[in-house]
Amino acid sequence: MSILRRGPFALIIVLALVLSGTGCFQRWFHLTPAEEIALGILFVAAILWVSELVPLFVTSLIILLLELVWLMPSILETGGSVTSRDFMSPFFSNIILLFMGGFVLSILLHRYGIDLRIARVITSKTKGDPAKLLVGVMLVSAVLSMWMSNTATTAMMFAIMLPLIQQIPAENRFAKALALAIPFACNLGGMGTPIGSPPNAIALGHLSKVGIEISFATWMMLTLPFLLLLLAVLWQILSRLYPAGDFRFKITEQRQTPMQRKDWLVVVIFLVTCITWLTTKYHGLATGTVSLILLIIVFGSRILTQEDFRGMSWDVLFMIGGGLALGVGLKASGLTNEIVGWLPAKASFTTLLLTFAIIAGLMTTFMSNSATANLIVPIAVSLGGEIGVIAMGITIMCSSAMALPVSTPPNAIAFGSGLLKSRDMILVGGMVSLVALLLVGVLGKPYWALFGF
Repeated sequence: MSILRRGPFALIIVLALVLSGTGCFQRWFHLTPAEEIALGILFVAAILWVSELVPLFVTSLIILLLELVWLMPSILETGGSVTSRDFMSPFFSNIILLFMGGFVLSILLHRYGIDLRIARVITSKTKGDPAKLLVGVMLVSAVLSMWMSNTATTAMMFAIMLPLIQQIPAENRFAKALALAIPFACNLGGMGTPIGSPPNAIALGHLSKVGIEISFATWMMLTLPFLLLLLAVLWQILSRLYPAGDFRFKITEQRQTPMQRKDWLVVVIFLVTCITWLTTKYHGLATGTVSLILLIIVFGSRILTQEDFRGMSWDVLFMIGGGLALGVGLKASGLTNEIVGWLPAKASFTTLLLTFAIIAGLMTTFMSNSATANLIVPIAVSLGGEIGVIAMGITIMCSSAMALPVSTPPNAIAFGSGLLKSRDMILVGGMVSLVALLLVGVLGKPYWALFGF
């Protein structure tokens, strides 16, 4: 971002900090000093996350600093009970360990080529049928994105599919179907597991703080019906808008090298970790503890190296930690209760659910889904009542809003291929987002109520 573009955002940040320190917010919104400071920190976080004036993880560190040196003393002066540990603990919580385990599995699959083997097997099974190939590509993209970075999955799938896409005649629109199927299926796949996308971890962390614990298996049951329905809708949209006609692919059989002993060991480690995550209620180990065991095994045995450890997405972990720390500050200051009081008292639950879902969808279209979740999930979980439903609705929309090339990194990769125009993403991504909103509004409450939400 150029200096000229940074200037206005920097001025807004300075203004927010000045107003928070002079009592203006207290008079305008009838806030306590601690609530005023928390509101100022929220404004600063929102501006920085939206503008990306600094890297997202740096914003998290700024939040932590402001809470420790500015918000905490104000809370203590008014008789509140809070410690520095309350603000720092989210950065190494069970949720952070769980997400770290997800990164390790992603590195394992990619380092030993297991992801590539899976993708090639599915591609070879389609026998050149465009409809089957489209389904196979979407399923592989979505399933891999449940366990590894959707950005890495998108890049890998494009590399595999590009020779096939190049077979498609210029006048045949099916190339657009494949180019859209990969990033959109990767985006949707992220909702399927707690480690699939940062908003999932953010929601889990905030719900845990209010006493709502969601296991790995339960999360999958909560989201998989929506994932499968949205994938089916996406397949129908792409098949109808960009039909292949009579075209058939020429699939050349690629002989893969046999699996080595270490490759099979990686598969076993992956499966055992996933099964252990899914069965926490039977053995009593927290998901973060399972991840900790995974890290010790793979790095202690040198299956992965120190370079792999250094290469993990630490910025994402710090970003999640900052969002959770922001939620701690908003709650400890009392600001979340104040914000809830601003909401229409007579609004129905469905109205609130749709309001939060629409806000999440609109914000995620233009900015990071992690930043969106960090900003609105803390407010949602402070509502009381059926907050689990609203939190789930937000996470579904964070993974489903993808109408622009800038909406997600997978979209940017697909757009950079030169196969798509903005209107292609707006049309298909917009329809998927609207269907997701409809599913959240119609099926969300009755389905999630089955799990006690």
